[in-house]
Amino acid sequence: MIKPTYDFTGKVVVLTGAGGVLVSHFAKAYAAAGARVALLDLNKAAAQSNADEITAMGGQAFAYECNVLKKESIEAARKAIAQDLGKADILINGAGGNNPRATTENEFHEVEGLDGIKTFFDLDEEGISFVFNLNFLGTLLPTQVFAKDMLEKEHASILNISSMNGFTPLTKIPAYSGAKAAISNFTEWLAVHFAHVGIRVNAIAPGFLVSNQNRALLFTDDGEPTARANKILNNTPMGRFGEAEELIGGVLYLTDEQAASFVNGVVLPIDGGFNAYSGV
Repeated sequence: MIKPTYDFTGKVVVLTGAGGVLVSHFAKAYAAAGARVALLDLNKAAAQSNADEITAMGGQAFAYECNVLKKESIEAARKAIAQDLGKADILINGAGGNNPRATTENEFHEVEGLDGIKTFFDLDEEGISFVFNLNFLGTLLPTQVFAKDMLEKEHASILNISSMNGFTPLTKIPAYSGAKAAISNFTEWLAVHFAHVGIRVNAIAPGFLVSNQNRALLFTDDGEPTARANKILNNTPMGRFGEAEELIGGVLYLTDEQAASFVNGVVLPIDGGFNAYSGV
Protein backbone atom coordinates (compact mmCIF):
# COMPACT_ATOMS: atom_id res chain seq x y z
CA MET A 1 0.00 0.00 0.00
CA ILE A 2 1.28 3.46 -0.91
CA LYS A 3 1.97 5.66 2.10
CA PRO A 4 -0.66 8.40 2.00
CA THR A 5 0.51 11.91 1.21
CA TYR A 6 -2.96 13.44 1.42
CA ASP A 7 -5.05 14.29 4.46
CA PHE A 8 -8.74 13.39 4.26
CA THR A 9 -9.37 13.60 8.00
CA GLY A 10 -13.04 14.27 8.71
CA LYS A 11 -14.16 13.46 5.18
CA VAL A 12 -16.85 10.89 4.44
CA VAL A 13 -16.00 8.95 1.30
CA VAL A 14 -18.67 6.79 -0.36
CA LEU A 15 -17.42 4.13 -2.77
CA THR A 16 -19.63 1.97 -4.98
CA GLY A 17 -18.32 -1.33 -6.28
CA ALA A 18 -16.29 -1.59 -3.09
CA GLY A 19 -16.43 -5.37 -2.96
CA GLY A 20 -14.00 -5.46 -5.89
CA VAL A 21 -10.23 -5.30 -5.90
CA LEU A 22 -9.69 -1.85 -7.37
CA VAL A 23 -12.23 0.08 -5.32
CA SER A 24 -11.22 -1.71 -2.13
CA HIS A 25 -7.69 -0.40 -2.69
CA PHE A 26 -9.11 3.11 -2.98
CA ALA A 27 -11.13 2.65 0.22
CA LYS A 28 -8.06 1.49 2.15
CA ALA A 29 -6.05 4.46 0.88
CA TYR A 30 -8.72 6.95 1.93
CA ALA A 31 -9.01 5.32 5.35
CA ALA A 32 -5.23 5.44 5.77
CA ALA A 33 -5.43 9.16 4.97
CA GLY A 34 -7.98 9.71 7.75
CA ALA A 35 -11.32 9.47 5.95
CA ARG A 36 -14.41 7.65 7.15
CA VAL A 37 -15.29 5.27 4.35
CA ALA A 38 -18.57 3.68 3.24
CA LEU A 39 -18.13 0.58 1.11
CA LEU A 40 -21.15 -0.13 -1.10
CA ASP A 41 -21.62 -3.28 -3.16
CA LEU A 42 -24.37 -5.60 -4.29
CA ASN A 43 -22.30 -8.32 -2.63
CA LYS A 44 -22.33 -7.05 0.94
CA ALA A 45 -20.15 -9.92 2.17
CA ALA A 46 -17.33 -8.82 -0.13
CA ALA A 47 -17.69 -5.21 0.95
CA GLN A 48 -17.82 -6.27 4.59
CA SER A 49 -14.61 -8.25 4.22
CA ASN A 50 -12.83 -5.18 2.89
CA ALA A 51 -14.35 -2.99 5.61
CA ASP A 52 -13.14 -5.44 8.24
CA GLU A 53 -9.61 -5.17 6.87
CA ILE A 54 -9.77 -1.39 7.15
CA THR A 55 -11.11 -1.58 10.69
CA ALA A 56 -8.35 -4.01 11.66
CA MET A 57 -5.82 -1.47 10.36
CA GLY A 58 -7.30 1.20 12.64
CA GLY A 59 -9.54 2.88 10.09
CA GLN A 60 -13.24 3.66 10.22
CA ALA A 61 -15.31 1.78 7.66
CA PHE A 62 -18.83 0.46 7.21
CA ALA A 63 -20.18 -1.87 4.53
CA TYR A 64 -23.60 -1.55 2.92
CA GLU A 65 -25.53 -3.67 0.47
CA CYS A 66 -26.43 -1.50 -2.49
CA ASN A 67 -27.76 -2.08 -5.99
CA VAL A 68 -26.56 0.90 -8.05
CA LEU A 69 -29.32 0.25 -10.59
CA LYS A 70 -32.09 0.65 -7.98
CA LYS A 71 -32.57 4.18 -6.70
CA GLU A 72 -34.43 3.01 -3.60
CA SER A 73 -31.46 0.81 -2.70
CA ILE A 74 -29.08 3.75 -3.08
CA GLU A 75 -31.36 5.97 -1.00
CA ALA A 76 -31.43 3.35 1.76
CA ALA A 77 -27.64 3.24 1.76
CA ARG A 78 -27.47 7.03 1.87
CA LYS A 79 -29.73 7.14 4.91
CA ALA A 80 -27.70 4.49 6.74
CA ILE A 81 -24.39 6.17 5.90
CA ALA A 82 -25.63 9.52 7.19
CA GLN A 83 -26.48 7.87 10.50
CA ASP A 84 -23.24 5.85 10.79
CA LEU A 85 -20.64 8.19 9.31
CA GLY A 86 -22.23 11.46 8.26
CA LYS A 87 -23.12 12.91 4.87
CA ALA A 88 -20.91 12.27 1.88
CA ASP A 89 -18.09 14.63 0.97
CA ILE A 90 -16.64 12.46 -1.79
CA LEU A 91 -18.31 9.92 -4.07
CA ILE A 92 -16.31 7.31 -5.97
CA ASN A 93 -18.47 5.75 -8.67
CA GLY A 94 -16.59 2.47 -8.90
CA ALA A 95 -19.34 0.04 -9.88
CA GLY A 96 -19.06 -1.27 -13.43
CA GLY A 97 -17.94 -4.14 -15.60
CA ASN A 98 -18.46 -6.11 -18.79
CA ASN A 99 -20.45 -9.23 -19.65
CA PRO A 100 -19.73 -12.08 -22.10
CA ARG A 101 -23.19 -11.66 -23.63
CA ALA A 102 -22.07 -8.26 -24.95
CA THR A 103 -18.69 -9.45 -26.26
CA THR A 104 -17.83 -10.76 -29.71
CA GLU A 105 -15.40 -13.63 -30.21
CA ASN A 106 -13.89 -12.15 -33.39
CA GLU A 107 -11.95 -8.91 -33.73
CA PHE A 108 -12.76 -8.44 -37.42
CA HIS A 109 -15.80 -9.59 -39.32
CA GLU A 110 -14.85 -11.81 -42.25
CA VAL A 111 -16.86 -13.25 -45.11
CA GLU A 112 -15.91 -16.82 -44.21
CA GLY A 113 -14.65 -18.82 -41.26
CA LEU A 114 -17.11 -17.59 -38.65
CA ASP A 115 -19.12 -20.76 -38.12
CA GLY A 116 -19.66 -21.36 -34.41
CA ILE A 117 -18.21 -17.96 -33.47
CA LYS A 118 -20.23 -15.28 -31.70
CA THR A 119 -20.16 -12.25 -33.97
CA PHE A 120 -21.55 -8.75 -33.72
CA PHE A 121 -24.83 -10.04 -35.15
CA ASP A 122 -25.17 -12.53 -32.31
CA LEU A 123 -24.77 -10.08 -29.43
CA ASP A 124 -27.50 -10.39 -26.83
CA GLU A 125 -29.74 -7.34 -26.42
CA GLU A 126 -30.20 -7.90 -22.71
CA GLY A 127 -26.45 -8.35 -22.26
CA ILE A 128 -25.78 -5.06 -24.01
CA SER A 129 -28.39 -3.30 -21.87
CA PHE A 130 -26.92 -4.81 -18.72
CA VAL A 131 -23.40 -3.59 -19.51
CA PHE A 132 -24.49 -0.10 -20.48
CA ASN A 133 -26.81 0.25 -17.50
CA LEU A 134 -24.28 -1.08 -15.00
CA ASN A 135 -21.63 1.38 -16.11
CA PHE A 136 -23.64 4.47 -17.06
CA LEU A 137 -26.82 4.29 -14.96
CA GLY A 138 -24.71 2.77 -12.17
CA THR A 139 -22.82 6.07 -12.15
CA LEU A 140 -25.70 8.45 -12.81
CA LEU A 141 -28.08 7.14 -10.14
CA PRO A 142 -25.61 7.20 -7.20
CA THR A 143 -24.61 10.70 -8.29
CA GLN A 144 -28.25 11.82 -8.21
CA VAL A 145 -28.60 10.49 -4.68
CA PHE A 146 -25.34 11.46 -3.00
CA ALA A 147 -24.78 14.80 -4.74
CA LYS A 148 -27.81 16.12 -2.84
CA ASP A 149 -25.77 15.91 0.36
CA MET A 150 -22.76 17.50 -1.31
CA LEU A 151 -24.73 20.66 -2.04
CA GLU A 152 -24.44 21.39 1.68
CA LYS A 153 -20.63 21.01 1.68
CA GLU A 154 -18.02 23.68 1.12
CA HIS A 155 -15.73 21.29 -0.77
CA ALA A 156 -17.09 18.16 -2.42
CA SER A 157 -15.87 15.90 -5.16
CA ILE A 158 -17.11 13.11 -7.42
CA LEU A 159 -14.78 10.69 -9.17
CA ASN A 160 -15.95 8.43 -11.97
CA ILE A 161 -14.13 5.44 -13.47
CA SER A 162 -13.71 5.62 -17.22
CA SER A 163 -11.30 3.46 -19.23
CA MET A 164 -8.93 3.36 -22.17
CA ASN A 165 -12.06 2.31 -24.06
CA GLY A 166 -13.42 5.77 -23.42
CA PHE A 167 -10.74 7.24 -25.70
CA THR A 168 -10.49 4.53 -28.36
CA PRO A 169 -12.78 1.49 -28.46
CA LEU A 170 -11.18 -1.90 -28.08
CA THR A 171 -12.11 -4.79 -30.33
CA LYS A 172 -14.66 -7.36 -29.13
CA ILE A 173 -16.29 -5.21 -26.43
CA PRO A 174 -18.59 -2.66 -28.12
CA ALA A 175 -21.03 -2.23 -25.23
CA TYR A 176 -18.34 -1.73 -22.60
CA SER A 177 -16.41 0.66 -24.85
CA GLY A 178 -19.55 2.66 -25.55
CA ALA A 179 -20.49 2.78 -21.89
CA LYS A 180 -17.07 4.04 -20.83
CA ALA A 181 -17.12 6.69 -23.55
CA ALA A 182 -20.44 7.76 -22.05
CA ILE A 183 -18.82 7.96 -18.60
CA SER A 184 -16.11 10.28 -19.91
CA ASN A 185 -18.71 12.51 -21.55
CA PHE A 186 -20.94 12.44 -18.48
CA THR A 187 -17.98 13.42 -16.28
CA GLU A 188 -17.48 16.56 -18.34
CA TRP A 189 -21.21 17.29 -18.30
CA LEU A 190 -21.41 16.95 -14.53
CA ALA A 191 -18.32 19.12 -14.02
CA VAL A 192 -20.04 21.97 -15.83
CA HIS A 193 -23.45 21.34 -14.27
CA PHE A 194 -22.17 21.46 -10.68
CA ALA A 195 -19.51 24.14 -11.17
CA HIS A 196 -21.56 26.86 -9.45
CA VAL A 197 -22.29 24.80 -6.34
CA GLY A 198 -18.75 23.74 -5.46
CA ILE A 199 -18.82 20.09 -6.54
CA ARG A 200 -15.84 19.11 -8.69
CA VAL A 201 -16.24 16.09 -10.98
CA ASN A 202 -13.36 14.21 -12.57
CA ALA A 203 -12.54 10.69 -13.72
CA ILE A 204 -9.64 8.33 -14.06
CA ALA A 205 -9.14 6.13 -17.11
CA PRO A 206 -7.15 3.09 -16.00
CA GLY A 207 -4.97 1.29 -18.48
CA PHE A 208 -4.57 -2.44 -18.43
CA LEU A 209 -4.35 -4.18 -15.09
CA VAL A 210 -4.54 -7.89 -14.37
CA SER A 211 -7.55 -8.87 -12.26
CA ASN A 212 -9.53 -11.98 -11.48
CA GLN A 213 -12.05 -10.87 -14.12
CA ASN A 214 -9.61 -10.67 -17.01
CA ARG A 215 -6.80 -13.05 -16.01
CA ALA A 216 -8.08 -15.85 -18.25
CA LEU A 217 -8.15 -13.47 -21.22
CA LEU A 218 -4.60 -12.30 -20.64
CA PHE A 219 -2.76 -15.46 -19.59
CA THR A 220 -2.84 -19.12 -20.52
CA ASP A 221 -3.09 -21.89 -17.93
CA ASP A 222 0.71 -22.07 -18.10
CA GLY A 223 1.02 -18.40 -17.17
CA GLU A 224 2.09 -17.25 -20.63
CA PRO A 225 0.60 -14.05 -22.13
CA THR A 226 -2.17 -14.64 -24.65
CA ALA A 227 -2.15 -13.05 -28.10
CA ARG A 228 -4.42 -10.29 -26.78
CA ALA A 229 -2.12 -9.66 -23.82
CA ASN A 230 0.85 -9.34 -26.15
CA LYS A 231 -1.04 -6.78 -28.24
CA ILE A 232 -1.68 -4.74 -25.11
CA LEU A 233 1.92 -4.93 -23.94
CA ASN A 234 3.25 -4.07 -27.39
CA ASN A 235 1.10 -0.94 -27.37
CA THR A 236 1.96 0.10 -23.82
CA PRO A 237 5.24 2.05 -23.96
CA MET A 238 6.15 1.02 -20.40
CA GLY A 239 5.85 -2.60 -21.55
CA ARG A 240 3.92 -4.00 -18.60
CA PHE A 241 0.51 -4.21 -16.97
CA GLY A 242 -0.35 -1.78 -14.21
CA GLU A 243 -0.99 -2.54 -10.56
CA ALA A 244 -4.07 -1.50 -8.61
CA GLU A 245 -1.87 0.50 -6.23
CA GLU A 246 -0.69 2.64 -9.13
CA LEU A 247 -4.16 4.17 -9.51
CA ILE A 248 -4.27 5.47 -5.95
CA GLY A 249 -2.16 8.59 -6.48
CA GLY A 250 -4.47 9.84 -9.23
CA VAL A 251 -7.60 9.03 -7.24
CA LEU A 252 -6.44 10.89 -4.13
CA TYR A 253 -5.08 13.82 -6.11
CA LEU A 254 -8.26 14.44 -8.09
CA THR A 255 -10.46 14.37 -4.97
CA ASP A 256 -8.18 16.47 -2.76
CA GLU A 257 -9.64 19.92 -2.17
CA GLN A 258 -6.23 21.56 -1.88
CA ALA A 259 -4.12 19.78 -4.49
CA ALA A 260 -6.78 19.78 -7.23
CA SER A 261 -9.00 22.71 -6.29
CA PHE A 262 -9.02 24.05 -9.88
CA VAL A 263 -9.13 20.66 -11.63
CA ASN A 264 -12.60 19.99 -12.98
CA GLY A 265 -13.91 17.88 -15.86
CA VAL A 266 -10.68 15.96 -16.38
CA VAL A 267 -10.43 12.32 -17.48
CA LEU A 268 -6.96 11.26 -16.33
CA PRO A 269 -5.30 8.33 -18.10
CA ILE A 270 -3.26 6.09 -15.79
CA ASP A 271 -2.06 3.72 -18.43
CA GLY A 272 1.70 3.43 -18.85
CA GLY A 273 1.50 5.60 -21.96
CA PHE A 274 -1.03 3.43 -23.86
CA ASN A 275 -3.27 6.33 -24.84
CA ALA A 276 -0.35 8.44 -26.04
CA TYR A 277 1.13 5.75 -28.28
CA SER A 278 0.16 5.57 -31.95
CA GLY A 279 1.70 2.13 -32.45
CA VAL A 280 4.56 3.43 -34.56
